[in-house]
Amino acid sequence: MLFSVKLFSVRSLIFILFIGLGTVSCQKKYQFSIQAPDKLKVNQTLSIDVTDKYNHTYDSVVYYLDSKRVGQVPLDISNEKLGRRIIKADVYYDGQHKTLVKPVLFFAARPPKVYDYKVINVFPHDTGAYTQGLEYRNGYLYESTGQRGESSLRKVNLKTGKVLQQVDLSPQYFAEGMTIFGDKVYQLTWQSGKGFVYQLNDFKQLKTFDYKKSKEGWGLTHDDKHLIKTDGTARVWFLDPETGQESHFIEAYTDKQSVTNLNELEYIQGKVYANVYQKNIILILNHDNGAIEGVVDLNPLEKEVKKSQNLVPQDEVLNGIAYDKINNRIFVTGKRWGKLFEIEIFERQ
Repeated sequence: MLFSVKLFSVRSLIFILFIGLGTVSCQKKYQFSIQAPDKLKVNQTLSIDVTDKYNHTYDSVVYYLDSKRVGQVPLDISNEKLGRRIIKADVYYDGQHKTLVKPVLFFAARPPKVYDYKVINVFPHDTGAYTQGLEYRNGYLYESTGQRGESSLRKVNLKTGKVLQQVDLSPQYFAEGMTIFGDKVYQLTWQSGKGFVYQLNDFKQLKTFDYKKSKEGWGLTHDDKHLIKTDGTARVWFLDPETGQESHFIEAYTDKQSVTNLNELEYIQGKVYANVYQKNIILILNHDNGAIEGVVDLNPLEKEVKKSQNLVPQDEVLNGIAYDKINNRIFVTGKRWGKLFEIEIFERQ
């Protein structure tokens, strides 16, 4: 009798194991992946699909580009920002759910145009001014100068180069870009994560602000709604002028690559003009998506400055763009350059 009970138990266990294994073996294996290009230009359409390694189908899928739900694919990306974006797919299958992600790079639709220039006027510029920011307002230049122990905010006579008004920063700060927004002057510092706000008429400091998302303080301008800031990368940040907090950014891309080391800025007729650190060029950026639409070749200017002074290589470089909106004039200079140039740019033929 004992033998019969044991035999029954063994047979029952074998039967249960057999049924369990059979159930496991009948379960489907799923291995989904997103099928999409790694990079493409924004004049192309973005095709997205989800496939399974074992050729199983899914019940439904919802696509997102970053956090925005995509209604239909292929997707028109002509109005999308350039740079690294994230495709997300929420896949629903067999009563289950899985989220897939894949990065994709968006490039400009076409190569940038190349611009040359002609010099309209040459004005004197203080060779002691390590120019980090430059702006024109009502016949005067306003300038932010850098280096610890030398940093300042200045009001300058355009025709003579004479400093008419100046406030010096504490030696702990390395001043960077500046812009005039309304009746206030905004000034960045390099690695301190702090900006200063002054009263325009007397340079009285009104407050400070901290920027935390952007890496460092480099160039600064505005578009009448946001402060626009660079941080030495390919990113151009948009800040709330009341709080100084970053709301969003664009990234500078051609049809082939990104461009980093964006520096001093100016907002001119709806475009963002940007110096590139240690390069004798100005980029013309699309304000909305970051596309580099133009490159202004200013290489001969440095050669002109060197005729009358020695420049420290890779340090005393082109930096500083100012725009006279009323008279449509562009001014450029460099760090410790003895000359400031009024230029007119035109497309290279």
